[in-house]
Amino acid sequence: MTPGAPARIFPGVPRKRATGTARVRTPPGKKRAAGRIVVHPLTPDRWPDLEALFGARGACGGCWCTYWRRTRPEYERGKGDANRAHFRAVVSSSKHAPGVIAYIGGTPVGWCAVAPREDYVRLRTSRVLKPVDDEPVWAVTCFYIDRAHRGRGLSVAMLKGAIDLAKRAGATAVEGYPVDPRGARQADVFVYTGLASAFLRAGFKEVARRSPTRPIMRKRLTKKSTSTSRKA
Repeated sequence: MTPGAPARIFPGVPRKRATGTARVRTPPGKKRAAGRIVVHPLTPDRWPDLEALFGARGACGGCWCTYWRRTRPEYERGKGDANRAHFRAVVSSSKHAPGVIAYIGGTPVGWCAVAPREDYVRLRTSRVLKPVDDEPVWAVTCFYIDRAHRGRGLSVAMLKGAIDLAKRAGATAVEGYPVDPRGARQADVFVYTGLASAFLRAGFKEVARRSPTRPIMRKRLTKKSTSTSRKA
C-alpha cells in the first residue's frame, strides 16, 4: 500500500461494549477527541504519530509491537529502545506498511498490526496458533488503543483498514487470533490480540479452535483455491 492510498473513514460513534472487556474510564485530565475515525497505513512519515500513541513505554512494557516479530530472547533483551529501533526499521524498510493507525480529530488513537504470517516468528512455533492450511495468509496480531478512546468501535474500524491494506498488497485471506472470553471479563492487557466479537463484526469467520478461548478467525479476500489442503 502506498503513502497516497485512500484512508478508511468511519463514523466516530460509540459502540456497545464487547463482551469480556473491562470498563475503562477516561483518565483525569485527558479528553476524548471528537470526530470521525480515519484509518491510514503506517508509512514512515507517520512514525512520529505511532511514537505519540505508544508513549515512552512503547505501548506495553517496551514492546513496540515486536512481540510476535522477535524470538523470546531477542524480545526480552530488546525491551525499550532496542525494540523501538527494530520496529522503526521494519516500518522504514518493509515493502508494505506493517499495520494501520487510527485517528480521531487528527489525533492518533489506535494501532492494528497486520502483515504476512511468515513475518511473525512467534507464530511459527505456536502450537495453538499453528497454520490451519497451506494458504499464505496475512495475520492481524496486535491492537493498541488509547485508554480515552476505547469502546468507540476502533477495533472494527482498524480491522477493516487492515483488510484493505492486505487486499491492496495481493493477500488472498487475512487471519486473526483473538480472545473469546465466553462471558468472562478480561482486562484490556489480556486481549491485545483483539476480541472475537470485533472480528465477527468485521466479517471474519472462525476456521479453527485449539484452545477454548483462542479461535483462529479468517476473512477471505478472493475465491478459495481448490488446491488448498486442510491440515489436521
